[in-house]
Amino acid sequence: MPEGHSIHRLARQFTSVFAGQRLSVSSPQGRFAAGAAQLDGQTLVGAAAHGKQLFLEFDNELFLRIHLGLYGAFDFGGDETFRGASSIGAPRRVGEREIADDGEAAYAGPPPPKGAVRVRLVSNHGWADLRGPTACEVITPGEQRAILAKLGPDPLQPEADPEEFVRRLNARSSPVGLLLMNQEVLAGVGNVYRAEVLFRRQVSPWRAGKALDRDQTLQLWNDVVSVMADGVAAGRIITTLPEHRNDASTPVPTAEAHYVYKRQGLPCRICGTEIAVTDMAARKLYWCASCQDR
Repeated sequence: MPEGHSIHRLARQFTSVFAGQRLSVSSPQGRFAAGAAQLDGQTLVGAAAHGKQLFLEFDNELFLRIHLGLYGAFDFGGDETFRGASSIGAPRRVGEREIADDGEAAYAGPPPPKGAVRVRLVSNHGWADLRGPTACEVITPGEQRAILAKLGPDPLQPEADPEEFVRRLNARSSPVGLLLMNQEVLAGVGNVYRAEVLFRRQVSPWRAGKALDRDQTLQLWNDVVSVMADGVAAGRIITTLPEHRNDASTPVPTAEAHYVYKRQGLPCRICGTEIAVTDMAARKLYWCASCQDR
């Protein structure tokens, strides 16, 4: 599932490519035909992300809310003014790749839809196709506010209050490994960031949220802010420090990008202990039993 950094990249790209433009909105698949009709011909005011939620605001005071979930992904394309990722979201066989061909033929509009395109958005200069989202709906400003009120603070929002994260996490007795992925506690963190930040802060995934003191909780927050901001900039999750990598190549090889995530059976980059894996609430949890023994 795309984590919060990918959704913030989506919001930035939509604002860059489509803000201020009147859009043709359709549902080639047909499942979103009624919603598309409410937005068709309207101007995109802007896009915003909160955690894993994407909100596209239109000038008729409606929002398109999208949650990509496990399988959702956007494809993009356009004329010579389009400069951005050609694909963002899951599945990772698509990935986030940058358009490199500046010599393409004159833009003649979007290609014929391929597969089950839930929503197609088209301007005079570009297009975006959405496939496979968990949620895709037209909502009102009041409904958007209600959704945001349920979510925890987003580490990528400049105005986010770290004390709100402290309050929400320290009030609960659930393991911190669960709480970091609870969107009502912290918005945007998924399985990769959860595992990596807990390792970086040397916190046991099974430690109760209320057992962490304020300073420890703020350290978790600050580390999440740091690595997620790096993810927005790089378009991928890299959590290792250069001195902990076996391969100093650039860009950072995939095998060197993480401390524990999907490294089960390999030696810990810090202590050499074999990285462990187990299930926590039906998700794979990766950790070092030696470094994270508290």
